[in-house]
Amino acid sequence: MADGRQPGGYEDLPQTPANFAALSPVSFLKRTAAVFPDRVAVRYGDLSRTWAETDARCRRLASALRGLGVGPGDTVAIIAPNTPALLEAHLAAPMLGAVLNALNTRLDARTICYILGHGEAKVLLTDVELHGPVREALAGLENPPVVIDIEDADAVDPARLGRMTYEELLSGGDARFEGTPPEDEWRALSLNYTSGTTGEPKGVVYSHRGAYLNALGNAVTWSMGQFPIYLWTLPMFHCNGWCFPWTVTALAGTHVCLRRVERDAIFDAVERYGVTHLCGAPIVMAMMTGALTEEPERARRVFGGRAPGAGVRMMTAAAPPPAPVIAKMEELGVDLTHVYGLTEVYGPAVVCDWNPEWDALPAEERARIKARQGVPYPVQEAMMVADPDTMEPAPADGETLGEIFMRGNITMKGYLKRPEATEAAFAGGWFHTGDLGVLHPDGYVEIRDRSKDIIISGGENISSIEVENALYKHPAVAAVAVVARPDEKWGETPCAFVELNEGAAATEEELIAHCREHLAGFQRPKSVLFETLPKTSTGKIQKNILREKAKGL
Repeated sequence: MADGRQPGGYEDLPQTPANFAALSPVSFLKRTAAVFPDRVAVRYGDLSRTWAETDARCRRLASALRGLGVGPGDTVAIIAPNTPALLEAHLAAPMLGAVLNALNTRLDARTICYILGHGEAKVLLTDVELHGPVREALAGLENPPVVIDIEDADAVDPARLGRMTYEELLSGGDARFEGTPPEDEWRALSLNYTSGTTGEPKGVVYSHRGAYLNALGNAVTWSMGQFPIYLWTLPMFHCNGWCFPWTVTALAGTHVCLRRVERDAIFDAVERYGVTHLCGAPIVMAMMTGALTEEPERARRVFGGRAPGAGVRMMTAAAPPPAPVIAKMEELGVDLTHVYGLTEVYGPAVVCDWNPEWDALPAEERARIKARQGVPYPVQEAMMVADPDTMEPAPADGETLGEIFMRGNITMKGYLKRPEATEAAFAGGWFHTGDLGVLHPDGYVEIRDRSKDIIISGGENISSIEVENALYKHPAVAAVAVVARPDEKWGETPCAFVELNEGAAATEEELIAHCREHLAGFQRPKSVLFETLPKTSTGKIQKNILREKAKGL
């Protein structure tokens, strides 16, 4: 060569079909069905299907969707509980290069209408129990999608809306359909809408590459091993079930589907199927730990008696789990892993990676460490705590407050049809989470609050999470949310909304006095109200509702 280099050097080696394939979770189902065709893939009540059967059903679904005119880049929407149909949609839609849009089952008709229109859904698969809001939403669309009804014997007050049932759709599909795997791993795989508490929800777009990597990131981070028996308490519509539809499939595990997330259903599934893993918000933990008081014998029977290291493992996110809750989960026999993420980073992207040396610490100290958000997943490139204006990194002192930023391969492509919002979210080459936290000397991040949840009282910043953690230490408190209440003198003061344990009692004065042991004077709540806290379908407390209520007090 003219520059003296020998042919076939580093830069001359070609990328060919022999040494490169676009990363996509489509490959997981194909491999698992070929290697472990007879292992159980799905459990749903008395229903049991193997991986060979599940693979055939997913191919039929993909083929049938193609017959309805769905092609690469078209949106396939689905609204359903955690049933086999929702799992199959996660595995089938990507075969076509279609974009899966799984909708929150608790959305109102107006929001469903907006999402279907904004995402330009070509087909809607809808559970027959959800006909009310879906029918109203469809009536508001100029170009409604083709509607397919998912029938279920356990559906309450079911009604048909579509041209055919889900099973009728599958019956016309080809079980040998090969699909169209993406040539470009940056192609859109799924569309997930944020909550939209401050305006219309934003459509977060995931890529095949990001979903593939985070699916494997879950397996590595949680050291799951092959053949997990995974219980679906986390909604599959929430960040595509944190990518676990693809994780469990890659590991040839068993998806245990639950139509309704209730304590009896959880306990029955754990006992009946030998569940090894589940994910869920604090509300799910509250369901489980409540059995220690109300059904102690059953709790010991379901979760006790397993071999060391063979107990149930749970991954939780949302608010940091309070120390008493962590202690109760340990008492129940459940190994808890705390993760942190957002819709924009495929669900969990940060984990409180556990150091075995911490096992010897006192329970209170273990709980304090476990409540931290932690360090990035191996498949996420970087995270930092920095000044939100200058983006100057904060010192690792565990005290200096800053915004949490992330970047890497498990960060969204962007917001659908919202270029300005996408540009703002990625300003400076980092994804701006809007969460405020501190960086500890060991490199672990701890969230102190959402930027909108910081209470500014007399010029002092108060972390609502710190106040909540103090209240959680009172034995009568089951759940708590602290928000800002307008105050003429101080600008804002902390207002606590408290949900008590069943059969427990406490007064406003008692809880405020309790906080004197744990908080400075300006941090203590000035008012405490007792009520059932409003929660989203994923178990997150809806502070936006409570903030509005506090304004009217």
